[in-house]
Amino acid sequence: MFRPKVPTMPQPTGLVTPPAVVEPISVVQHAPAAPAPMSPPAPTRPTVQLTPGTVVALVGGGTAVVLVVGAVLVSMLLAVAITGASVAICALVIRSLITSEAKHR
Repeated sequence: MFRPKVPTMPQPTGLVTPPAVVEPISVVQHAPAAPAPMSPPAPTRPTVQLTPGTVVALVGGGTAVVLVVGAVLVSMLLAVAITGASVAICALVIRSLITSEAKHR
């Protein structure tokens, strides 16, 4: 009931293509052509213009991200510290119980 059933595939499904044969190609060197005069490339996209409003929005967004990430990291560090302290207290209590049990025998 709890054993996995592995499906069997008697025949491959899909198309099977034979491996491609690579033939060597001869390399022919040509004389270098005269270089064409360089013209400045046409801009493919418009430049980004930052207005004071967008700068304020970017700074505010970045500040919010830093504050949120910092709060998360500090809370995780605090959780680890509290867990470590509680484990240490439990270890001390268990050790004292074991030593007091051994002294009474």
